[in-house]
Amino acid sequence: MAAAQPRSRWWWLGPAASLAIFAASIAVLTFILREIDSAEVLGALARTGREQLLMAVGFAALSYALLTGYDALALRKLGLAIPYRTTALASYTSFSVSFTLGFPLVTAGTVRYWIYSGRGVRTSEVAKLTVMVGVTFWLGMAVVLGAAMLHAPDSVAVAARTTPLVVQGMGAAIVAGVLGYLAFVAGGQRAIALRGWRLELPGATMSIAQILLGAGEVCAAAAVLYVLLPAGHGLGFETFLAVYVFACVVGVASHLPGGVGAFEATILIGLAALPREPVLGALLLFRLIYYIAPFILALALLGLYEIGKRLRSRGR
Repeated sequence: MAAAQPRSRWWWLGPAASLAIFAASIAVLTFILREIDSAEVLGALARTGREQLLMAVGFAALSYALLTGYDALALRKLGLAIPYRTTALASYTSFSVSFTLGFPLVTAGTVRYWIYSGRGVRTSEVAKLTVMVGVTFWLGMAVVLGAAMLHAPDSVAVAARTTPLVVQGMGAAIVAGVLGYLAFVAGGQRAIALRGWRLELPGATMSIAQILLGAGEVCAAAAVLYVLLPAGHGLGFETFLAVYVFACVVGVASHLPGGVGAFEATILIGLAALPREPVLGALLLFRLIYYIAPFILALALLGLYEIGKRLRSRGR
């Protein structure tokens, strides 16, 4: 029998970070739920049809299912063979936690390490995977935003309170940036090096797959809020996509947990032509369906995962 490997002096950092993330999750969730007015929730539900709610839940499920593909592509690039059930668990829980807490490199990276380390994935590989997942996310956001600006400059200009020419120019610049990135990675083996840390970027073929997957996921997430908007609003989906993506960017830049407040304010400004109360109700239901409910489920899954891991450890 092989001798047991001695523990590193820093072995406690991983469990400590996991516990800290879990504790912060509970604290943020408690704060968010305390700020929600139950009367407003009931009012929003009363104004929303059953079909709208079912469609919103369906698009949310589709969005999170597509998010698991982010991890799958990154694992493939890193040459790591991980069962899909583990990939799906790590992806779903890490995104749910980071969407609510913010700071995805820290929160999502910690949750991924919590799960993938059980499969022998090293800390450096988890860090690379998290960065590659972020690249997929932002490529998808950029393509959707640029395409929406180019496809419907007049409508986007009205929502953004600017001119169609400015919208077209920004859209063209974003699309040019994505095409420039594709040309960069297609020119051979490309890598990012920072203080001895090296990340090899995917080639053009996988980058295109990242773009398609990311764009599809962003559209599915945006559709959750779009179907909850009041009936007869007359707002085209491509126009709404531009407002939604920009609101997401503002939410991320705010560094607030889940972009709370910043995301809603941007949506309200972009959709100022619509009645405010129904839009507020739609935003409230969107946060419940896309953020809070998945977040609660993720915490439950992480708890069950930890219990199962400890039971297996005791069995051995």
